Amino acid sequence: MAAGNGNELIPHLFRTEYSKITAVLGRLFGFDHIEIAEDIASDTFLLAAETWGMKGVPDNPVAWLYTVAKNRAKDYLKHHAIFVDKVRLGLQQTTSGVEHLEIDLSDKNIVDSQLQMMFAICHPSISVEAQIGLSLRILCGFGIEEIADAFLSHKETINKRLFRAKEKLKNEKVKIAFPGKSEIDKRLETVLTTLYLLFNEGYYSISNNTALRKELCLEAMRLAYLLTENTDTNKPAVNALLALMCFHASRFEARINVNGDLILYDDQDAGLWDKDLIVQGEYYLNLAARGNILSKYHLEAAIALQHTDKNDTPEKWERILQLYNKLLITEYSPIAALNRTYALAKADGKEAAIIEAEKLKLPASHLYFSLLGYLYTDVDNKRAIAHLKTALKLAKSDGDKKTIERILNKLVN
Repeated sequence: MAAGNGNELIPHLFRTEYSKITAVLGRLFGFDHIEIAEDIASDTFLLAAETWGMKGVPDNPVAWLYTVAKNRAKDYLKHHAIFVDKVRLGLQQTTSGVEHLEIDLSDKNIVDSQLQMMFAICHPSISVEAQIGLSLRILCGFGIEEIADAFLSHKETINKRLFRAKEKLKNEKVKIAFPGKSEIDKRLETVLTTLYLLFNEGYYSISNNTALRKELCLEAMRLAYLLTENTDTNKPAVNALLALMCFHASRFEARINVNGDLILYDDQDAGLWDKDLIVQGEYYLNLAARGNILSKYHLEAAIALQHTDKNDTPEKWERILQLYNKLLITEYSPIAALNRTYALAKADGKEAAIIEAEKLKLPASHLYFSLLGYLYTDVDNKRAIAHLKTALKLAKSDGDKKTIERILNKLVN
């Protein structure tokens, strides 16, 4: 054992290694007993906290965790004979005893297990919310409280949602394995949607937990990266999604001030943008250009790339406007329509944008009335103030409310 205290190391290792252990053991046990995989992974870290606190951190803490997890899994199997038979049958084991069972925690098997778990979790039989929740729990190692925080929900609600999702996957007899090659593209679409929503949950989160917001985005990026590293899943749309995430993540530090308030794009300090992430995004966007498929992720990534140029020129906004036009044809969404209207205002002026904006009619959206407030500013300030007041009433997060109040006070005064 090496000297040192594990109090700081264990939370870091929990975030990086819990999901790997759970994915490998989960593939061994299947969804019928996925809770056992989670319990063994959790117990491994509890033992680490107890042991390392008394004896110090081992020379190779990751190897220590993997060894304990393997031994605990084998101990469990030894004492549950019926379960052993099921596991052995499922894996077509030919060995006579559990002690010969190989639990492979090599890098390759960990990655394969995580990818297979990703496809299993993103099964169309469960809701999108459940897919994201299970991804956060099993693939990202988030606790129930953290997931509840991300969704602004209660622990009981999240527990019930995850329990129902697991039961559904059990009843559907979903296997933790790659689908056939002919099915990968079809299932990959669901996986990408889940990762896209997971990233957005962090990037546009209404939670006030700034650290959690970044964690959600980084986990979505990590899982997308795993997809690019596998030959069967390294598709143009995957690279486009990862490019989109890189471009958005590059502006993390510029989007929030020291008080945790949101800074709008026009007011961001471009000097705080992460140039390395922008370059990385361009790399993946170039890879995404292979083939003749144009997904919504390609178009959104291209729009995000334009936003990495802070120069406020009509030509830039015209390019963005045309990309939004294509995006809305590819896949319509109210948010894309709102963003397209903002680009229209930048390219052709506020008057033209007001006509288009008022056709959208989104009475429950604070973003819609915030946009109208912006468009009417210096055109009809009374209307601008009225729209901003409506936006303030509809806004749910403290961050959005503060941003709207700041704009409103500036306009009123």
